[in-house]
Amino acid sequence: MAAWSPAVVAPLLRGIRGLPLHCARRMFASQTEGELKVTQILKEKFPGATAIKVTDISGGCGAMYEIRIESEEFKEKRIVQQHQMVNQALKEEIKGMHGLRIFTSVPK
Repeated sequence: MAAWSPAVVAPLLRGIRGLPLHCARRMFASQTEGELKVTQILKEKFPGATAIKVTDISGGCGAMYEIRIESEEFKEKRIVQQHQMVNQALKEEIKGMHGLRIFTSVPK
């Protein structure tokens, strides 16, 4: 069975998702610099958040992120409003992104 090295995976990811080659290099590493930066910004903007998880879903190049955030600040707000709050908090970082998935919730 062939190993799933970046050289093998990169063309597949690029073909499937249209991602640049350097995005496929990160396979299963710790948090990237971009993930840490976005997490820190969200912690500052949502100090009452009980959970924040930022995942670079572009393979490590920072083109796409998935954000999961749980905060009391979202209470009594529609999902659209919650997502707008996250977008506003990350407005400068979003300029350099290809895409963003946002999942928000209120602690139970």
